[in-house]
Amino acid sequence: MNDTAIIIGITLAYLAMVLVVGLRARGQASSSLEGYVAGGRHVGVVILFFILGAEIFSAFAFLGTPGWAYQHGAPAFYILAYLSLVPITIWALGPRVAKLGRERGYLTQGDMIADHYQSRSLGMLAGIIGVMALVPYLTIQIAGAGLLFQAATDGMVPFWLGGLLAFLVVAAYVFSSGLSGIGWTNLVQGLMMIVIAWFLGLAIPGRLYGGVGEMFAQIQQQAPEYLTMPGATDMGWGYFSTAVLVSAFGGAMWPHLFMKFYSADSGRTLRQVSVFYPLYAYLLVPLLFIGFTGILAFADTPLARSDTVLLKLVMDVANFSPWVIGLMLSGALAAAMSTGANLAHTAAVVLVRDVMSPTVMKGASESTCVATTRWSVLGLSLAAYLMALLNPGSLVMILLTAYGLIVQLFPMVIGVLFIPRLRRISVMTGALAGSLSFLLMEFVVGSPLGWHAGVWAMLVNATVVTLCQALSHAPDKSQIQTSNSH
Repeated sequence: MNDTAIIIGITLAYLAMVLVVGLRARGQASSSLEGYVAGGRHVGVVILFFILGAEIFSAFAFLGTPGWAYQHGAPAFYILAYLSLVPITIWALGPRVAKLGRERGYLTQGDMIADHYQSRSLGMLAGIIGVMALVPYLTIQIAGAGLLFQAATDGMVPFWLGGLLAFLVVAAYVFSSGLSGIGWTNLVQGLMMIVIAWFLGLAIPGRLYGGVGEMFAQIQQQAPEYLTMPGATDMGWGYFSTAVLVSAFGGAMWPHLFMKFYSADSGRTLRQVSVFYPLYAYLLVPLLFIGFTGILAFADTPLARSDTVLLKLVMDVANFSPWVIGLMLSGALAAAMSTGANLAHTAAVVLVRDVMSPTVMKGASESTCVATTRWSVLGLSLAAYLMALLNPGSLVMILLTAYGLIVQLFPMVIGVLFIPRLRRISVMTGALAGSLSFLLMEFVVGSPLGWHAGVWAMLVNATVVTLCQALSHAPDKSQIQTSNSH
């Protein structure tokens, strides 16, 4: 049998298995809004662990992480630095958010914000920012799937078709089963990609250099600049540190994180997940090994695109059998698809619940909202697919851009949970100022001192909030009463 046919056959069999698992997960609860969005608020530790873990293990993990290590060297460890802070977020915010969601019927981050500040327009603003950040994040997953198919099949399955195949499967089971389908497919895909990541992370350095330790010893001798800051591409401590901050605080603000908090069966479950969550972050280590392996492997012929380093090593250098390549492709697709399912689901819910329901769908029935959410999954996935076809740049840089935007929700969320005296006009003005500042620095004028633009924008945001608080009158009584009742 032709090698490419074996690879395609294994991958298609895997896609079919995921589709069956996702479709069979649909139950009666999926027909209600709470069931479709939050799994009836009965999700336990194991499933929730894999759902939240899927937000780390994505196309960004399998392609962007090795690519960042290959291109920059030591600065790639910013990824582990910020992920070590994520459990603090889950522990501190999760149980409180889950309790509020159960008591008040929240399904989205915008629900909580709008109710606390007594402002649907503020909830809409949070929803718009959320969708604007989620769609590029979804684009990463589609672009990653396309790259994987194209490279693993030597172009027989082109980029456009590979991305389309993977996300037709995702859109089908998210459309049908909602969070239940996401949970069970993430469990299957999570186990698979964990095994594949560790196998490749140890096997590739072993085949080429005799082991991970020998690989680093050779890098120290031949390319030591990759093992120290600021790395091989002059990424200074300023950008490294601010990237960690933006990713850590921005990671706490993702709308899909809040929706998973709402789905937990108890605050205790979320605290248990936070304890085990670092195990998923630890599994990025072998993918960093793969990136460092590429530094020496492609020293004479640098890759045009760093995100392809894992694929090039597996396909062209390490000489794995087509059966291993097919499993590698399936594991990497599992990463892209599991995260993509979360993102497509959340973006659709946020769009309908926070943006459309207060405006063009005011007064719509629950069944209409569920149906519109299902079709929005398809519409937003299509939009992200079209963006992926434009051949976006570095997957890591796209993700860092998305983080810089979503972190602007931080003051208004902290106001809900911990600082009830913050006024709606203060946090709204701050979020607008921060978002506009970020977009200006990111795409027009550049970021001062080489820092991540999200940090400067966050400083603008916090300054505007502080000034508005100082210049405004006492908080609204209704807002204080709402906060006290929390």
